[in-house]
Amino acid sequence: MPGVPKAVRVAVVGVTDRALNKSSLCYRNRCIKQRLITRRILFRILVITLSTLGVLVPLLAAVLPEDRADVLYHSYDGGGIEVTGPSILWRKMIGKYNSVMANYYIDAISSASIDVITSASPYSEHRTEKSVGLTSINEATTMNLAYTTSSENDYDAQSAHIGFSHDLFGDLTTVSLGYSRGWDEVGKSGDPTFAEDADRQNYRLGFSQILTKNSLIGLDFETITDEGFLNNPYRSVRYLDATSALGYSYEPEVYPRTRTSNAVAIRALYYLPYRAAIRGEYRLYTDTWDINAQTFGLGYTHPLEKDWILDFRYRYYTQTHADFYSDLFPFQQSQNFLARDKELSSFNDQTIGIGISYEFSPQNPTFIDKGSLSLNYDHIRFDYDDFRDLTVVTAPGQEPAYSFSADTVQFFLSIWY
Repeated sequence: MPGVPKAVRVAVVGVTDRALNKSSLCYRNRCIKQRLITRRILFRILVITLSTLGVLVPLLAAVLPEDRADVLYHSYDGGGIEVTGPSILWRKMIGKYNSVMANYYIDAISSASIDVITSASPYSEHRTEKSVGLTSINEATTMNLAYTTSSENDYDAQSAHIGFSHDLFGDLTTVSLGYSRGWDEVGKSGDPTFAEDADRQNYRLGFSQILTKNSLIGLDFETITDEGFLNNPYRSVRYLDATSALGYSYEPEVYPRTRTSNAVAIRALYYLPYRAAIRGEYRLYTDTWDINAQTFGLGYTHPLEKDWILDFRYRYYTQTHADFYSDLFPFQQSQNFLARDKELSSFNDQTIGIGISYEFSPQNPTFIDKGSLSLNYDHIRFDYDDFRDLTVVTAPGQEPAYSFSADTVQFFLSIWY
């Protein structure tokens, strides 16, 4: 982003996490996939991953991504779930107007979450994801194409994306459009006859405006439609049962086979006189399952010396529960649709994070232009309003509300060549 101060270029990544779907809908697929791992945990990991690996599409003027290679290692630990893995991304310009991208990503997942220890057995698995992409520019217009595939023992996903952005009024205004399509195949361990499909479509419209030489603002709208098998084949709900020693029994979840969600977000960034930058965001979400959510975020980026940058961030998220969710149903098959996934309950979470990065210019080898080392840490607190902690044995429905904390760490190396 020529002409934009370095601190602002770094902070723009935090402002434009809307662009995460511009690379691949598979990231959306991964967060929607309702395994025993929560959707929003994986989503949060991938937002950070995409930001650090430079997958995001530039917010400002039409410029091809720079030639670079990135190696990342991430770790998540919280609520009995551990997710770790490396990722390697490579970008290369082809001529003056095209750039290609390839990404290889591995997750090692182990879970003994509250859902698992109260109704199933701990498990571990690996997920492998591969992506390829093309970015092309034609004067003030940028086009992005991407294809992603991911696989694990009981879930396969494919997705394709196309997106366009166009700069107007001397590159002060950018308008973007995007469409993504995903195809998921859901299986079930131990049941070779179980096979279900889920199709997903994502439509995006974005607008960004440079207000002054020190400030910019972005507005984004997104619609997502899901159709097919949208719940977790392993998950159950509980209902009151006087014949059970616990006072309740379990039956499988049943979800609607369609879902439409809409979100609008506004984000802004301001460059301070002493080379620092502040940013803020607000996002409003609603869907046909009657979930309403709001997100508030603040960030501050501060240069320490010539080559060091500190980043601080805070995020608050809150949502209402789905209309077919309940922690405890009154009796078996009490309604057409049943859910007890805590990510469909009423809850809030807060994230506090810090990051530090260092840029260097090695003398050898000569083919390396520059490099960057970064370390990010986030602490997340989840508090659930109507999902109860069944590890506490008491009268059904009287268990305390569930809460837990999680920590994420990301370390990555970037090389420009």
